[in-house]
Parts: sequence; C-alpha cells; structure tokens
Amino acid sequence: MPAPSTTTRGDDSSDAKSQATTVGVSHMRWFVMGLLFVLSFLTIVVRVCISAAKNEMAKELGTTDMTFGVVFGAFALGYAIFMLPCGWLADRWGPRKFLTLIVLLWSVFTAWTGLVYGSAMLIAVRFLFGVAEAGAFPTATRALYNWVPIRERGLALGLLNTGSRLGAALGLAVIPLSVANFGWRFSFVLLGIIGVLWSAFWVGWFRDDPRAKTGVAESELAHIDEDRPISSPQEGVTNWAAFLTSRNAYLILFQYFASNFTLFICFSWLLPYMISKYGLNASQAGMYASVPLYCGAVATWISGLAVDYIYKKGYWKVSRALPAAFGFALASVAVVAAGSMPSAQSFVVCFSLATFGVDLTLSPSWTVCCDVGGNHSGTLSAAMNMMGSFGSLASSILFPFLLALTGNVKSYFWMAALLNLLAIACWKCIQPEKSLA
Repeated sequence: MPAPSTTTRGDDSSDAKSQATTVGVSHMRWFVMGLLFVLSFLTIVVRVCISAAKNEMAKELGTTDMTFGVVFGAFALGYAIFMLPCGWLADRWGPRKFLTLIVLLWSVFTAWTGLVYGSAMLIAVRFLFGVAEAGAFPTATRALYNWVPIRERGLALGLLNTGSRLGAALGLAVIPLSVANFGWRFSFVLLGIIGVLWSAFWVGWFRDDPRAKTGVAESELAHIDEDRPISSPQEGVTNWAAFLTSRNAYLILFQYFASNFTLFICFSWLLPYMISKYGLNASQAGMYASVPLYCGAVATWISGLAVDYIYKKGYWKVSRALPAAFGFALASVAVVAAGSMPSAQSFVVCFSLATFGVDLTLSPSWTVCCDVGGNHSGTLSAAMNMMGSFGSLASSILFPFLLALTGNVKSYFWMAALLNLLAIACWKCIQPEKSLA
C-alpha cells in the first residue's frame, strides 16, 4: 500500500534535542486529541453564539434580516480568504505557536462582538473574527498529522469534527438561555475569556514534535511513526506547482464546498428560520435547531471509525470514498424532503438526516487531506476549508435571498441536493495515494 507523504514536526528544537521520552507505555496522543476536541467545541460555540443571539441583537442594533445576512457573510468571507495563508503558516510555524496566536485573536474579537453599537461595526468585527478563526481547523489537522499514525487519523479527525458539532448543538441550546438571563453582550465576553484560558494551557503543554514532549514513551513514538517514511530534504518548501496541477486538490475542494453549502444553515439561519416559519420562541427553536447537530456529532464519530476500519482491511481509497459518497447521497434525499415538511418536528427530522449525511463526509475529507497533503497537510486542509467557507458564504446569502424571492426554501434545498450529487462524482475520482509531495 502506498505510504503518505513525509512530515515536518514544527520548531520545538530546544526541546527536541533533549529527546524527552520515557520507557514504558503512554497514550499522550489521545490527550492531544482531547485538547483539540475541546478547541473544536469552543471554536463553534463562539461561532454560533451570534445565531442564538440574533433576534436580541437585531432589536438593540436595529438590523434587518438582509443586514444580518451580510453579518453572517462577513464572517464567512474573512474565514475564507485568510484560510490558505493560515494553513501555510501552520506548516511553517508549527501548531503550537500558531494555534496559540489564532485562539487569542478570535477570543479578542468574540469579546469585542459584545461591545459593538452599530451594524457597520458588527460587520467589521465579524469579518475580523472570521479572519482569526480561519486557521483553527487546518492547524489542528497539522497537529494531528504530527501526533497520530495514519491508521488512527480517521477517528482522530472524526472526533475533531464531533467537537464542533457538539459545540454547535449545545451552543444553540444553551446560549439563548445565557442571553435571556445575562444578556448577549455578557455572553460574548465570557466566551472570549474562556478562549484565552485554552490558549494559555495549549502553549504551556503542547509540543509540535512528540519527541520533545516529556512523558511520551518510546513505544508510543514508534507507533506514531508507523508507516511514516523518512523526511524529505524539501520538507519545509511548499510545492505550489503541485497544488495547482493536482486533480485531487480540485476535487477535494469542490466536494467540501458542497458539504458546507448544506451544513452552514445550522450555524446561521436555522434557528431564526424556525422561529419565523413555525412560530416558536427562542428556547424552543434553539432546542430544535440543536438536534441536527447532535446527529452530525454522531455521524462524524461513525465515519471516523468506518474510515479507520476499512483502511485497516487494506482498502485505502474505499475507506475514504465510501463513507463520503453514502453521506452525500443521504443528504441529497433528505434535504429535498426537508423543504416540503409542514411542521417543525418533521422538518427537524429531515434536516437532521441531511446533516447526518453531510457530516459523514467530514472525517474522509480531512483524512484525505493528510493523505494527499503529507507534510503540506496544513496548507491543503486550509485550501479545502477555504472552499468550504465560500460554500458557507453562498449559503448565508442565498438562503434569505431565495426565501424572499420565492416565498419558500425549496429552491435553496434543491440547489443543495444538486451540489451533493456532484460531490459524489468527485469522490469517485479522488485518489488518496497520489500525494502532492
């Protein structure tokens, strides 16, 4: 079976020289996964906070739905255009330094959201918040590439995305209660403080190279390096020509655009849409809107297990393509059905199936970035996430536009279904054994 590309570990040179390893058994890589799970959880909680607080913010700031569409779109735009530079910096600087920096920045802009007093300032701050959050998942992916062997990456990256779904689900359910009891301004400031605390722990505890981390057993290091070839002499150089000429890269990017076009509704318009469409109050809508995300959390975990299980059976391409293709097929059917549902309960059931489907594609998507990207996995995953952000941007703007134009959401959901079907064709052609390096 072809091996994935080579890797660099980052710049922990002073620690790495000490070779701070121990004899015996350790499972430090799972603690790294746990820290990144918490990061993923927090990253999405702070992202969906504005959706949960949207109605209260709109009343105080005097913003319309169309203006809030621009607010959601400003985040997606900032997130998209700075994604690739952030992925490149993650590969160059290492995940310890860069993840500390970006979490500090998004914490500041989260707290600043609670201090705005006008639509223009809100749009600007959410754009900067998107810029700051852009590097979170590519840098986390790079950290997992350094710490997790290929046979465990499906589950590791599935758990990373599980954290995001649980964060969104609990955020949509809990943040409305926080807003109702403490106000939307305090809620944003509190989340910013929590982010600062996480970044302080990360920079103190984490090391880019597992060999530089005290307490990692030699047996665990050998396990991490299993199937990993000797590093390339060009390991610090990004091969941009390989990116631009890789069919794999373009296919990976498009299928992620399709996934995010369906999914982003959960983080933007789902809660306010359910309030207006079905006459729910904020707490009821928050509970209903969280259900698809719980389903998504289960899907990311299941797909991660499936990816690793099929890979260990010796089917590298199938381990990535089968869970993704099945997920997109399920999402295509369910999202069309959701547009015709007459009640909040039936709508949530259908949209939960659609979310379950698109989230089955997440672990294969991020895992194949490690396969194809190798020691440039931060850059490739950033490019993929950038294209997903453009899908989110299109979703945030087209959903209210098509709803206002046609009076219903069916046209939007038909468009999402078409994109999902095209994504299935992409997975048929993606070849994980063909690396960029």
